[in-house]
Amino acid sequence: MKPAAALVALLAAGPVAAAQLSGVTLPDDATVGDKHLVLNGLGLREATLLMVDVYVAGLYVESKTSDADAVLADGATKRLVMKFMRSVGKEKLAEAWNEGFQKNAKDKAAALADGLGRLNAAMADVKKNDEIALTYVPDKGTTVTVKGQDAATIPGADFQRVLFSIWLGPEPPNVPLREGLLGRAPGR
Repeated sequence: MKPAAALVALLAAGPVAAAQLSGVTLPDDATVGDKHLVLNGLGLREATLLMVDVYVAGLYVESKTSDADAVLADGATKRLVMKFMRSVGKEKLAEAWNEGFQKNAKDKAAALADGLGRLNAAMADVKKNDEIALTYVPDKGTTVTVKGQDAATIPGADFQRVLFSIWLGPEPPNVPLREGLLGRAPGR
């Protein structure tokens, strides 16, 4: 097959598989280094008593699981992608990270304060359709990507465990968000 014909055949095959929640589409897989990750689930972050949609999050893991402890283990690569449905200022993002971190860090909060500070410093104002991704690679750390640009890499398995616990731990921002990320929500 000639290169032009191969390109036409590839394009005719259709779009890359993707999952959708609340009008937001995320791909079914991701590649981090030499690791192939699959979309474990999607969840919707709602805020305030008015249930305002803030972002759709997708959790990518090496092997699908509904076990939060398995996802939080430090031996596997993982990524959490948040695609925003509205504008959010960097101060509000930092406030949300701080609150979630404190709820989940417990006695490790002081030891992980530097990492939290680096996470907050990496934030920028986001607008509708902007993305923030948190990618953990064992022995490297958690890379924070804001609007497509790597903003910080924070070392430590303990840091990633507490950070990902914001969404997957016992006190998530909202329970349907956690359940969706763990693939337990109806409709995906």
